[in-house]
Amino acid sequence: MAQINLLPWREKLRKQRKREFGFITLGALVLTVLGMGYWHLFVQGQIDNQQKRNTFLEGEIKKVDKEIKEIKDLEHTRQKLIARMKVIEDLQVSRPQIVHLFDELVTVLPDGAYLTQLVQRGKNVTLNGRAQSNARVSTYMRNIEGSPWMGNPKLSIIENKDKKGDSTNSSTFQLGLVQVVPKGEAQP
Repeated sequence: MAQINLLPWREKLRKQRKREFGFITLGALVLTVLGMGYWHLFVQGQIDNQQKRNTFLEGEIKKVDKEIKEIKDLEHTRQKLIARMKVIEDLQVSRPQIVHLFDELVTVLPDGAYLTQLVQRGKNVTLNGRAQSNARVSTYMRNIEGSPWMGNPKLSIIENKDKKGDSTNSSTFQLGLVQVVPKGEAQP
């Protein structure tokens, strides 16, 4: 028994501990690599899911933008149609008014005066004509003022011109007036 040597036993124990430490280190390294791989796959899956959601949302946004554009186009078309309907309605309402205007223009025109041109812009009417005298133009303006369909006559131009060889002394006139709709009549 004198030959028992405890050194190899200690040497074996050291080798055993080194081997265990190597296995533990290797196991920890494998677990770390597996954990990092799992984490990478998890994060990549989340990124892929988010990209799919983003792509879906972008597609839906494009659809909604297209629908919004179509709605705006339809609204614009609707506004144009409403404006046309309003114009047609105004024309329907004002159609008898122009007949009354022409009837009144002739009715209030005194003898010795005639019209050469009539221009209407909205409710404003410009008349050009000739009269035998300035008194006829004054009478015409008073008659217009008394008419239920016309009002506010304003004389713009009056000129006395003698034509060569013409013995009559005639006046050329231009006057403006406003077309009036009497109470009780439909207004546009």
